[in-house]
Amino acid sequence: MSIDIDNKIQGKTSSKSEPTVEIRNVSKWFGEVAALDNVSLNIQQGEFFSLLGPSGCGKTTLLRMIGGFESPSEGQILIDGTDTIGEPPYARSTNMIFQHLALFPHMNVIENVAFGLKMKSFQSDTIDQKVQESLELVRLEGYGQRKIDQLSGGQKQRVAMARALINNPSVLLLDEPLGALDLQLRLQMQDELRRLHKSLGNTFIFVTHDQGEAMAMSDRIAVMDQGHILQVGTPEDIYETPKTRFVADFVGHTNVFDGNVTKIEENGECLVSCLDLVFRCITPDGLTEGQPVSIALRFEDVSVENTTEQLDGTSISVLVTEKMYLGGMFRFKNITEDGTELTADAPNKHSAQSISEGDTVTLSWRPTDISVLIE
Repeated sequence: MSIDIDNKIQGKTSSKSEPTVEIRNVSKWFGEVAALDNVSLNIQQGEFFSLLGPSGCGKTTLLRMIGGFESPSEGQILIDGTDTIGEPPYARSTNMIFQHLALFPHMNVIENVAFGLKMKSFQSDTIDQKVQESLELVRLEGYGQRKIDQLSGGQKQRVAMARALINNPSVLLLDEPLGALDLQLRLQMQDELRRLHKSLGNTFIFVTHDQGEAMAMSDRIAVMDQGHILQVGTPEDIYETPKTRFVADFVGHTNVFDGNVTKIEENGECLVSCLDLVFRCITPDGLTEGQPVSIALRFEDVSVENTTEQLDGTSISVLVTEKMYLGGMFRFKNITEDGTELTADAPNKHSAQSISEGDTVTLSWRPTDISVLIE
């Protein structure tokens, strides 16, 4: 099966200008394995754009093809309107920060940052000036003479950024550069990347498997799986209106159920039967009675109440099987009379604090909280 970016999955862009990067019907085969299958995508000038998906979905392969480190089996890749097929990495207006940084341990910071310019035979005065500007940009003034093994993890990240940005590339490619950092340092480097992006205005294309990272940093996100792009949109689009079961399940924490449409009402709502549960939902365009669908209900959209009162299609009585403390919230795992599991996140307030494992409670939600997924 092949999927093009069309009106179903292509999110709105913030600019009507010509895209900086155009991916046209690109496929990549490794032997008989399709790493990418007929992928099309436009990325606008100045966007912070993330390729988000699980390991092996094709996101790094796509990034490497944009940078010239891999060649497509089929299709075109245009950068600033120029077909790049056959162009080596050094001839493109791109630079790449690799997952493992690829810094030279035998060189000091200045030598690492200057390496690309020296390979292109820039004059020494120009190199010195550009290196100084790059180190100032990433806040590493005074670190030029240090060896790489004398730097912290965050400082090494900044050296890699300075080296990649020294030529002011049209497109900066980032292949999970924060993946090896601890949580606190990763959050700091996210702030640093956002600052650099806003300061420079270059196009950033960022590969990650971390949903929170993509949501926090991106103007738009492409969610990928098994060589396909499933949805493109702003973080809000992806989170609030997922188009497929995979997107709903992969981004955020979600209860997902398969079912059938049992009734479509004139008030714009519908009833979806999933196992022995009936969910009242907002009716999407094109829905018909009897149609198989999936429904997605995020953990934080489910309210937990110490009550037995229920409303048809928007609440249900359950048994609390597990209560987990998550700091600002509690996570409740629950089971219905027929054995269906539902999970809810509740703020750490008195009403949630008083609920214990083994209690019978009522879970409730609004029809607008449910996404009906038609695939």
